[in-house]
Amino acid sequence: MKKVVCIGEMLIDFVSTDIGTNLVEAEQFLKKPGGAPANVAACVAKLGGVSYFAGAVGNDPFGTCLINELIDFNVNIEYVHKVTTPTTLAFISLAQNGERDFVFNRGADAEFTLPHNQTSLLLENSILHLGSATALLGSHLFESYLTAAKYARDNKHFICFDPNYREDLWKDNLDVFIQRSIQLIEMANFVKVSEEELALLTGEQDLAKGCDYLHTKGVSYITVTIGSRGCFLSTPTEKSIIPAYEITPVDTTGAGDSFIGAVLYQLSQANLAELTYAELAGYVQLGNKVSGVVCEYLGPMTGLTDFASIQKLDKALKAA
Repeated sequence: MKKVVCIGEMLIDFVSTDIGTNLVEAEQFLKKPGGAPANVAACVAKLGGVSYFAGAVGNDPFGTCLINELIDFNVNIEYVHKVTTPTTLAFISLAQNGERDFVFNRGADAEFTLPHNQTSLLLENSILHLGSATALLGSHLFESYLTAAKYARDNKHFICFDPNYREDLWKDNLDVFIQRSIQLIEMANFVKVSEEELALLTGEQDLAKGCDYLHTKGVSYITVTIGSRGCFLSTPTEKSIIPAYEITPVDTTGAGDSFIGAVLYQLSQANLAELTYAELAGYVQLGNKVSGVVCEYLGPMTGLTDFASIQKLDKALKAA
């Protein structure tokens, strides 16, 4: 089994419990652990895989809370740095259908540095997942992304990239988001995007045409999450929609992270040199199920820890 290495932000999500309001009107919030790469690492570990999280948190109570959360999930924290900058925070309001409105207060995650002399050890026998919402903004974290991606590419490691577009972060710099995303896509084996992200990155509304454009950049496998319809799976030779796991969503925060975490968990046990389309479709099907379970709970990691949800995950794994 390969380890799954997730680099990027871990933060505190303050999720409004005033369902159906926006952030202007929301008054009550719950503190929940979050951050896309950390969510992925937690999901991989919860399903029985080996995951590492590499990133920076503040030397403050929020940072301690987040590190403790990773330990509880059995995620390796050897490459988690505590820095003097306060822990990154996100504020989230929820519509009636579970969709979200975000505001980020960026802090410590930007300070993560991956020294060149530690890269080979971190990435030994690994799948590298780059899926930070904030990394592409620049700073030390983006430099660490490039260091890790170039090393992984040059040493034939499997690379997964999720651009995790957030409008609040990029409304004035969309060209930079696209340029930096394409830079990483060109080094990736596997790309996970939402329908909105595919259109932003390719200029194509048609899923097949958008995926074909990304395949010209060298990507072998693409998943496009399409909400309640499920996931569009694309390789250079085959394409299809894998139906969603039907649920009544409470909070879609972390839905994509749990989806890709479940897929990476399965890839970590696969022969990556001989993947078939049928195998990938099965991995995506389980990803849809795990994502569905997570969306039935408030907070991206809650659905991985609640007793009832664990029973659902166990059933999904046995049925896969």
